[in-house]
Amino acid sequence: CGGTLKGLNGTIESPGFPYGYPNGANCTWVIIAEERNRIQIVFQSFALEEEYDYLSLYDGHPHPANFRTRLTGFHLPPPVTSTKSVFSLRLTSDFAVSAHGFKVYYEELQSSSCGNPGVPPKGILYGTRFDVGDKIRYSCVTGYILDGHPQLTCIANSVNTASWDFPVPICRAEDACGGTMRGSSGIISSPNFPNEYHNNADCTWTIVAEPGDTISLIFTDFQMEEKYDYLEVEGSEPPTIWLSGMNIPPPVISNKNWLRLHFVTDSNHRYRGFSAHYQVKKAIDFKSRGFKLFPGKDNSNKFSILNEGGIKQASNLCPDPGEPENGKRIGSDFSLGATVQFSCDEDYVLQGSKSITCQRIAEVFAAWSDHRPVCKVKTCGSSLQGPGGTFTSPNFPFQYDSNAQCVWVITAINTNKVIQINFEEFDLEIGYDTLTIGDGGEVGDPKTVLQVLTGSFVPDLIVSMSNQMWLHLQTDESVGSIGFKVNYKEIEKESCGDPGTPLYGIREGDGFSNRDVLRFECQFGFELIGEKSIICQENNQWSANIPICIYLVRKYILIEMFYFIIEFLFLFFFFFFFFFCLSNFTAPMGTVLSPDYPEGYGNNLNCIWTIISDPGSRIHLSFNDFDLESQFDFLAVKDGDSPDSPIIGTFTGAEVPSHLTSNGHILRLEFQADHSMSGRGFNITYNTFGHNECPDPGVPINARRFGDNFQLGSSISVICEEGFIKTQGTETITCMLVDGKVMWSGPIPKCGAPCGGHFSSPSGVILSPGWPGYYKDSLNCEWVIEAEPAHSIKITFERFQTELNYDVLEVHDGPNLLSPLLGSYNGTQVPQFLFSSSNFIYLLFTTDNSRSNNGFKIHYESVTVNTYSCLDPGIPVHGLRYGHDFSIGSTVSFSCDPGYRLSHEEPLLCEKNHWWSHPLPTCDALCGGDVRGPSGTILSPGYPDLYPNSLNCTWTVDVTHGKG
Repeated sequence: CGGTLKGLNGTIESPGFPYGYPNGANCTWVIIAEERNRIQIVFQSFALEEEYDYLSLYDGHPHPANFRTRLTGFHLPPPVTSTKSVFSLRLTSDFAVSAHGFKVYYEELQSSSCGNPGVPPKGILYGTRFDVGDKIRYSCVTGYILDGHPQLTCIANSVNTASWDFPVPICRAEDACGGTMRGSSGIISSPNFPNEYHNNADCTWTIVAEPGDTISLIFTDFQMEEKYDYLEVEGSEPPTIWLSGMNIPPPVISNKNWLRLHFVTDSNHRYRGFSAHYQVKKAIDFKSRGFKLFPGKDNSNKFSILNEGGIKQASNLCPDPGEPENGKRIGSDFSLGATVQFSCDEDYVLQGSKSITCQRIAEVFAAWSDHRPVCKVKTCGSSLQGPGGTFTSPNFPFQYDSNAQCVWVITAINTNKVIQINFEEFDLEIGYDTLTIGDGGEVGDPKTVLQVLTGSFVPDLIVSMSNQMWLHLQTDESVGSIGFKVNYKEIEKESCGDPGTPLYGIREGDGFSNRDVLRFECQFGFELIGEKSIICQENNQWSANIPICIYLVRKYILIEMFYFIIEFLFLFFFFFFFFFCLSNFTAPMGTVLSPDYPEGYGNNLNCIWTIISDPGSRIHLSFNDFDLESQFDFLAVKDGDSPDSPIIGTFTGAEVPSHLTSNGHILRLEFQADHSMSGRGFNITYNTFGHNECPDPGVPINARRFGDNFQLGSSISVICEEGFIKTQGTETITCMLVDGKVMWSGPIPKCGAPCGGHFSSPSGVILSPGWPGYYKDSLNCEWVIEAEPAHSIKITFERFQTELNYDVLEVHDGPNLLSPLLGSYNGTQVPQFLFSSSNFIYLLFTTDNSRSNNGFKIHYESVTVNTYSCLDPGIPVHGLRYGHDFSIGSTVSFSCDPGYRLSHEEPLLCEKNHWWSHPLPTCDALCGGDVRGPSGTILSPGYPDLYPNSLNCTWTVDVTHGKG
C-alpha cells in the first residue's frame, strides 16, 4: 500500500478495496503535481471503522506541520484541494474490524482552475465550469434550507492561484440547528445555551462577509465533553481548527471573508456548550497577534465580554483564565499587557503555553494570547543520570500504550558536560504520536525544544546545550507502533558528538566541537548519497546526518579480489553475502526476488540487478508481488546499465506497480532499504521479446482474448463476457511501428458492467456496475427490458447483496418509473423470480454516498403469456408456498420459517386479467412483539442481514400457565 504518484490524474484505492483493508495498515500516498499547480481529490467511496481507523490528509509531504484533517466513519467527505503542489494521504487501521475502505480520484489543477467543489448532501449544483471567472449556484431539495452563500465565483487570489470566494453551502433540515449569519456583528451559541446542549447535535453556522473583509471570533464561554463533543472552525489559518474541553479557546481570526462553525456532540454527557461573539472588519489594515485584520468604520460602540463565570468585564480586561486542574497560576493581573504563568503539581506535565499575555484583539476586545494550558498526569518515564545508559518507550519492542504521557529527564553527573542521545530504533504513529526533546530540566518549555520527532526518521545524534535534557512522549487514543530505544551519554560541552563513519566510507576530520567540519567520501566501487560535508553548529547539532555509501558495480569486487590480496577476507565475505543481491540476468525470461523473499528483506541494503537481453530486443517486467516500507525503502527501474540511465519508475509501499517495458535491451533495478523496518519484498518476472514483437498484453478480466501471436503486424481481439461492455479500447489491437518503436496500437480493452441500458434480446444478464466487485456510491442506474408484443418478461435473481435500507433496486411493471411497482429490494432478501404483465420491465438502482456491497446478477428472458392462467408468483425468501394451481380463479397461500412473520396473510388470487390480486408477500424478522407457544425462535430485525441503527425492541414470551 502507498507510493508516490505523478501525472495529471489517477485513482487511489485502499488495499483490498472494496473487499476490506487489512488490520494494522499503515499506508502513505504522496501525490506530486507540476510546480505552481495544485491537487484536488474527490472521494468516490469511503468507509472506515469509525473512531479507530483513519485517513489523514496532509497539505504537502506527510509531516505534522502539513497536517490538514483526519477522516473516519462512513460519510463520503467533500472534495479537498491542496494549496501546494504536493498532497499526501495516510491510512492507519487498528488491530481489529475493518470496512470496505476508500477510493479517491485525484486531478492536477492548473493555477487558473478552482476545481469541482462538490455537492453537499441534499443539495443541487448548477454549473459545470470551474475556471477563473466562472460562477456556480446551489439550491436544496424540498424540506431543506440552504446555509451559506448560494453563488460561488472562481477568483484569482494574491498568490496567482484560483479559489472559490465562498465555501460550499450546506443543506440543513428545516428544523435543524445552525444558520447563515450576515450582520456586521453578532453572537453564536450552542443550542439551549447557557443550559446544557442536547446529545447527538449536529449544527453548522456560516458567517458571511463582503469580499476583502475578515471576521474575528471571540469566545466568552466554552464547556464541552473533551474529545467526544467538539466545535470545528473553518476559514482561518490553519484551515481547520478543532476545539474541545473546558478551556476558553484563543480568538480565531479568519483569513477569508467567511467562517464556518460545525458543532457535533455524541450520545452521552452534556455541558453548557459555547458562546462566541463575532465581528466583521472592513478594509483598513491593522495588525494584531501577527494577523491582518480590517476594523469597522464605526468605532464608537465598545463591547464588553463575559468571563468563564458569566460576569461582564470592560473591554480593556481579559477574562479570568482560571487555574489548570492539578496545577496553579502565578499572577492575578488581567489588564492589557499583563502576563500570567502556569505550573503543574508534582507528577504532572504541562501541555500548552507556560505563560499567556492579555492583548487587544479586533480593536475593541481584550483576549489572552493563548488558551489556558492543562496538566496531564505522567503515566511513565523516569529521572536518569550519567555517565551513560539506555531506556525505551513502554512495552518496547511491542506497541506502546495509547494516551501515554511519559517524561524522562537525563542529568549529567559532571555539570560541565552535556547529554548526547542516539536512537537504535524509532517508530511512532506519524503526525499523532510525538517525542519532544528539550534542553534543560524545565519539561514542556517551548523555548527549550530541540526536536519534535514523529514517524520513523530521526537525526543520527541529538545533543543538549546544558547538563540536562528532557524527553516527552505523547500518544493519542488510537493505533500505536513499536516506539523507540535510546542510548545516552555525557560528552564535552560545545560538542555535537561523534556521528561515526559510513559503512564502506572514509571520514576526514576528527573534531566534533562547534564549527568543526567533517568531510566524507566512499571506498572504491561505492557512490556517496547525502551531504559530502557536515558542520557542528552552535546549537550542538550537526547540520545533517552522515551520508551513506551505495555499492555500484559488482565487477569492482572481482578487481579488488584479484589485485588487492590483503583485503581478500573482507571482499570474500562481501561477495558471498551480496551474491544474491547483485546479479546479472541474461536468460530470455526469469524472476527477480528481493533478498529472503517473502520472509522480509532486512535492513541497510543496496542491491543492483541488471537484466541483459540480445541487442535489438526489449524487456518486459511483470510485478507479481510488491511490499516495501513506504517512503523509506525504494525500487528504481532504469532504462540502461549505468547509474545515470533514465528512470522508468520508482516504487515504494505495497501497491503492486503496473507492467513496464524497456526501450532498449538492458534494464537496471536498484533496491535500497534503510536501517529499520522492512516489508515482504518483491517478486518480479521478466521476459524478453524481439525487436519486431510487442509484449504479452495479458487477458483482461470479464473478457476472453483471441490471438497469441505478438509479432509486428499481428492482431489480437477481446470479447466481453455476457453482461459486460467495453469501457476502454477497441475490440482489436495490432502490433505496429509507432515513431520508430514497436508497440500495440492501443491499450488492451477493458470490460465493465454498465450503469443502465436498453435490452431487447430474448434473454440476457444485467449486472450491478463494478460486478463482480463492489458497486460505486451515489449511483442512479436505469435499465429497460423490452420483449416482443404479447410476451412477458421473467427476471431471476442469481445473486443479490446491497447495503441494507440505503442501496435499493426498484422493479416496475412497465417501461418507466411511473409504471406500477413490482417490488423494492435491498439487503439480501429478494424473490426467486418476478414476471411482468406486459412486454416491458423497468429497473432503477440507486445508492447512497457511503457503504457499498457486491450488488446483483439478474437473468432475464422473454416468455409467452398463458391465456388461461397467471404466471408463477414465486416463493418468499425464508418462506413456503401452498398451492401449485395458477389458473384463473385459483389461490395460493404462504407461511414463513420460524422467527419470521408474513407481511400479509391474505392468499393470492389469480384474476381474469392474468395477474395476481396482491404482490408476493415477504417474510420479515421484526423489532419486538408477542411470542406464544411451547417453543419458538426470536430473530433480530432484518436477520440474517445487519440490524438497523437506533433500535429499541422488546419481545414478550408467553407460555402455558404454570410453565417457565
